[in-house]
Amino acid sequence: MPRKPPPPLPTVRTIRMVQPMIWLILAWRDMARAGWISFAHGLVVTLAGGAMLSVAHHRFWLLAGALSGFLVVAPVLATGLYALSRALERGEPANLGVVLRTWSQWQNSRGNNGGGDAWCMVRFGLLLALAGTGWVLTSAALITLLAPVPIETPVDFLRHVVMAREGWLFELWLGLGSLMAAPIFASSVVAMPLLLDRRATLLQAVLTSWQAVVANPLPMAFWAALILGFTLLGLGSLLLGLVAVLPMLGHASWHAYRDLVDASSLPEREIPNEAPTALQNNGVAR
Repeated sequence: MPRKPPPPLPTVRTIRMVQPMIWLILAWRDMARAGWISFAHGLVVTLAGGAMLSVAHHRFWLLAGALSGFLVVAPVLATGLYALSRALERGEPANLGVVLRTWSQWQNSRGNNGGGDAWCMVRFGLLLALAGTGWVLTSAALITLLAPVPIETPVDFLRHVVMAREGWLFELWLGLGSLMAAPIFASSVVAMPLLLDRRATLLQAVLTSWQAVVANPLPMAFWAALILGFTLLGLGSLLLGLVAVLPMLGHASWHAYRDLVDASSLPEREIPNEAPTALQNNGVAR
């Protein structure tokens, strides 16, 4: 029996080096138009991070891995933000109803392949969560086993790991983190917006994401640096900056997908509509 050919991939465009800065500008426009629901995403993550700090503030070996693992699962956390930007782009209300339907009903929108893609976003999210968990455990093992003294606070981490005159623990920690982050970034940079927007399989989304990075190595490296820099700013401001940083990066990632990928060859994924509610009537239309 002949082997079934692989599904075709969407067309990937090449972009200019400065394009990531334009994505950030468009993100702020979306944040202004979507209003409080956009910033609510950042607030939820900030509160979750605060809870993490309160639990692990004397276990910095765990905290360091967990906070850096945040970068791994961030594309999943921003799913509601992609939906808001998509709604604004289409001239539809961008409100809490859109976010709730995206999280609760998108899997009911099945593709032409008999529904095989119905849980692709869930599977991808689980894979990212598994990768994040693996990094937390790896980070904890490195710092716990190889640090010259017990690392319990951020000051301990800075003094005995980051600023240590002898040893190579910090370099090893950074190297392993980068080794894990690079393929995850390449696999997810446009995968989640594509899965939300189109009836694509998980394999199509991941391969398209890799193709976008390979076709635009310098702009995508610049985009990765911007994501890392703004995330560190958010974390370094006692997490308060994440209230604005997370929605900004989430909306910008949607515009990155729209610039990088021509997905017109794939059918749209329509989220089931519900009857308007009081919350939906307060939405922002284009």
